Amino acid sequence: MKIVINALGVLDNPNLRTPPDAEDRSVMAYTSTGQNVDDRALADARAAGLSVVNITLGHVAGSAEPFEATVGDIAGWDAFIRARPAALRKVYGVADMDAAQAAGQIGVVYGFQNTEMLGRDVDRIALFAKLGVRVIQLTYNGRNAVGCGATVPDDDGLSGFGAEVVERLQAEALLVDLSHSSERTCLDALRLARRPLAITHSGCRAVADHPRNKSDAELRLLAERGGVVGLYFMPYLRLAGQPLADDLIAHLEHALDVCGEDHVGLGTDGGTTAIDDMAAYRAMLAAETELRRSMGIGAPGETPDISLFLPDLCGPTQFTRLAELLAARGHGEARIDKILGGNFRRLMQEAWA
Repeated sequence: MKIVINALGVLDNPNLRTPPDAEDRSVMAYTSTGQNVDDRALADARAAGLSVVNITLGHVAGSAEPFEATVGDIAGWDAFIRARPAALRKVYGVADMDAAQAAGQIGVVYGFQNTEMLGRDVDRIALFAKLGVRVIQLTYNGRNAVGCGATVPDDDGLSGFGAEVVERLQAEALLVDLSHSSERTCLDALRLARRPLAITHSGCRAVADHPRNKSDAELRLLAERGGVVGLYFMPYLRLAGQPLADDLIAHLEHALDVCGEDHVGLGTDGGTTAIDDMAAYRAMLAAETELRRSMGIGAPGETPDISLFLPDLCGPTQFTRLAELLAARGHGEARIDKILGGNFRRLMQEAWA
């Protein structure tokens, strides 16, 4: 049975989302305890053939205390999954991914998109590992105690504390995620690492020169160290205008050229449920774009005019349609299977061993 892994995504129904309150800086951006995951979203994920998704839990940005907010979010997701045993399975290792696929469940990988919940205590990594977290991203877009994010202008790379964090993450058999990192932070971590790492959701800077995309140097070293890059379905695939499936394929094919077919996958940064009301979606996106700008966590070019999905590659057919488009361009079935999930399954098995 073929596996489809979204290395960074959501299970949410986007039609349930409401515009964020710009006055409420205590909100944890983009997550929390499955409040926007309903039966339709779960049915769409199954219809899409999704086997496993790495979701973002806990603190990303905002004024909530990072450690407390993150522990609370983990507890909330644990309860949410326990209440839906037929649909969802928490993933601790690759055996859980395979069991979920065999049982018709969706495997849920717990991941972070920041390390601020660690404070200055590397021992918290062991705690989060015991709580079932399996993927930890070093930085979001800005600077933290570990290193620099993609939008930091004076990039001085991984800090001394960051080097400790990378070493401890790998000692605890957690997958280190270099998405959102600056180029120097990414390269520093790759040179330090003893196990393969991931860039779960990004694009190729050679195709679209945006700070959220990765340079050929980063991609090449990632692959040399056994890692995998997940290509996203996000606005940064183009420097202007709405990206479409052709833009994604351009990034995928460049990544294949640089990294090789064993080191490229998908991390859409989105879900599998289509938008019902585009006007309501635009209103929500405008409020979220402004909130991200005001909090200093936005990236260049973020605008409510550009959807956070590919209009011709969205909804429950997105993975099947992508496979068809790749096949039409001459990519073989074995390569497509690796891109859809095989490569990230291999990476996770090695990183979590």
